[in-house]
Amino acid sequence: MIVGGGGARLLDTASKKGWTTEAYEGPAILGLAFLAYSGSELIGGNGFIAAFVSGLVFGNFVRGRCGFVFEFAEAEGNFLVLVTFLIFGAAILPTTVGAIDWTVLLYAVLSLTAIRMIPIALSLIGSGVRGSTVAFLGWFGPRGLASILFALFILEEVPVPAGEHIAVITVVTVAMSIVLHGLTAAPLSRLYGDRVARMGGAEEMKPVSEMPMRGGSAHKEPRAP
Repeated sequence: MIVGGGGARLLDTASKKGWTTEAYEGPAILGLAFLAYSGSELIGGNGFIAAFVSGLVFGNFVRGRCGFVFEFAEAEGNFLVLVTFLIFGAAILPTTVGAIDWTVLLYAVLSLTAIRMIPIALSLIGSGVRGSTVAFLGWFGPRGLASILFALFILEEVPVPAGEHIAVITVVTVAMSIVLHGLTAAPLSRLYGDRVARMGGAEEMKPVSEMPMRGGSAHKEPRAP
C-alpha cells in the first residue's frame, strides 16, 4: 500500500512539474511493481500479493491521466509475456518431458476443453449470445501465463505430496495451450468475425456500457468477443 500510494503521489508531482515525460511513466510503474515485490519478500511477505495490492492502491491514488498505463501494458507488457514464455520453453518444459504419461495428457486436454468451456457456457446462460460466441469464448478463454503463476505460488507456499505431479500437469497444459491456441487464433478469429458480421441485430452487436472510470462518464462501443 505504501509503495502504491507513495508512487502515485510522486508520479503525479513529477508529471505536474515537468520532471518526467510519458515515455518514462510506464517503466516507473514497472519499477513500483518490482519494489513492492522485493520489499515484501525481504520482510517475509508474499511478493505477488504485494505487487497486486500496490497496483490497486496506485490506481485509486493517482490523480493524473492513466493512458500511459494501458499503452505500457500493450507494448512492454506483451514483450515481458514473450520473455516469460521463452524462459518457460527453454528452462521449464524440457525438465518435465520424462514425467509425462497418459493421465497428464488426458487432464491437460480436459483442462483446455470441458473443465474450462463448461463453466464459461454456464456463465453466459441468459446473456442471449449465440452458440458460436459461447464456443469462441470457451476456447479462447483465460489461458497460459496465470496457470504458471498460480502453480508456483501454491507449490512454494503450501508444499503438497503431489506437488511434482501438479507442476508437470501445469507445464504440459500451458505448453498445449500455447501451441493449440496459437495455431487456431488467426483462422478461428477470422471465421468468427465473418459470422458476427452476418448476425445483424444479435446480442453480440448491441452496444454496451463500459465500467465507470475515474474520468466520469462511461462510453458505449460494440460488444467485443
